[in-house]
Amino acid sequence: MSDRAQMLADLKAMIVRECDKEEMDPSEIGDDERLIGGDLDLDSLDALQISMAVKENYGVRIEGGPDARKALASINALADFIEAERSKKA
Repeated sequence: MSDRAQMLADLKAMIVRECDKEEMDPSEIGDDERLIGGDLDLDSLDALQISMAVKENYGVRIEGGPDARKALASINALADFIEAERSKKA
């Protein structure tokens, strides 16, 4: 599994865990599926939980506003955001 594929799988598992969606199989979450307000039924509190978990697990802070909406648009968008923020620190 590539690093990117592993990150996507890890992010999906983290979202299921952090947002109390244990009835959901992480592998069923599409890479481009809308996270907040989409079929996953995640809300702003879930967005905060995800942001805190990303900070804890990846050392990347998701600021509020447009950046957060963009970063939390989908699993792919979240992975892109984490990779971009990490490359700034490297």
